[in-house]
Amino acid sequence: MGYYNPYEPQEEPKKEKKRGLPGYFLSALAGVMVGALLVWFLIPSVVTNLPSAKTAKNATETKQLSVDITTDVTSAVEKASAAVVGVTNIQSVTNFWSRSQSTQEAGTGSGVIYKKEGGKAFVITNYHVIEGAKSLEVTLVDGTKVQANLVGSDIWTDLAVLEIDDKGVDTVLEFGDSDALKQGETVIAIGNPLGLDFYGSVTTGVVSGKDRAIPVDLNQDGVEDWQAEVLQTDAAINPGNSGGALINLAGQLIGINSMKISEATVEGIGLAIPINSAIPVIEDLEVNGQVNRPSMGITMIDLTNVPAVHQRDTLKLPAEVTTGVVVDQIVENSPAALAEMKTYDVIVEMDGQKIENSIDLRKHLYNEKEIGDELKVKVYRQGELVELTLTLKETTEL
Repeated sequence: MGYYNPYEPQEEPKKEKKRGLPGYFLSALAGVMVGALLVWFLIPSVVTNLPSAKTAKNATETKQLSVDITTDVTSAVEKASAAVVGVTNIQSVTNFWSRSQSTQEAGTGSGVIYKKEGGKAFVITNYHVIEGAKSLEVTLVDGTKVQANLVGSDIWTDLAVLEIDDKGVDTVLEFGDSDALKQGETVIAIGNPLGLDFYGSVTTGVVSGKDRAIPVDLNQDGVEDWQAEVLQTDAAINPGNSGGALINLAGQLIGINSMKISEATVEGIGLAIPINSAIPVIEDLEVNGQVNRPSMGITMIDLTNVPAVHQRDTLKLPAEVTTGVVVDQIVENSPAALAEMKTYDVIVEMDGQKIENSIDLRKHLYNEKEIGDELKVKVYRQGELVELTLTLKETTEL
């Protein structure tokens, strides 16, 4: 290891030569050139990576493409929707204090234009849409409101026919074949749910069931009066859809929307009157203003509504007879009166078919018989079975 000795003679440091002016100039020039070259190579990459004003603008724009989508559903709706109208029920009301009368809108439903003839257009809707109306108003697809006349109505099938001027009516719905429908087939409901604010609403579904029988209380007395024959669909049907169109994918009318089962626990059960059942009613309403059905000329009570003590003591029925229809009143000169039917007779059979209640009786009478037909009836009278033959005619009662 070496040590520094201050007493030893030291080597003098070498003196640096002074650099002249030309040397400094050349060094500076070289530095400038190197810096310029670095900037030259770096600037293009920086410029390339920075967004231009045009690029920044395009980055904030949203691309929008317009596509014309046509399906079987859209085609059917396009073909049929203009024939579905609004039907407004206007009723008379009395002011409690002044006793003056005025009119007001009582409700709005839907209807379907199915025919143009002789300067008139004909609309089919539900009976319950027009029930109690003082006047009727139809709203066309363009919003035009026109007065409508009631051609005829039928409470039993819940159908009514209206008549309007055909001015502005360009679309008429053609009838399809509801008997040809298949379970699971796509159907489309068009109408005005909850009123004209939702005019022309479209819902889709399938045929859930055919030939359904739904009990109906026509006079709201808590007793079933009739069984409506309907199509079942899961297409949404709401108040205001009544009287609207149920169409197939060909745009043909295959049902008149009528009602839905609205219990809290039920979802997706809408009901429509099959067009094959409606057509004979429509034709009768056009010609006669009502449906001419055969009648027996009686009023009646279901046996199940008669207390057991009266079944035994008043009617004197055998113990095994538990169903049937009790004759309550008989219209004078009616088919029942002429056949010598008696009050308290219990009808148990018609033309060989068992009759358990008033719905069975009406279905046989209205669906199987015509005015002028003979009807063979079996009744229990004071415990004895009696056979009667009635010649049916039209009266105001059954």
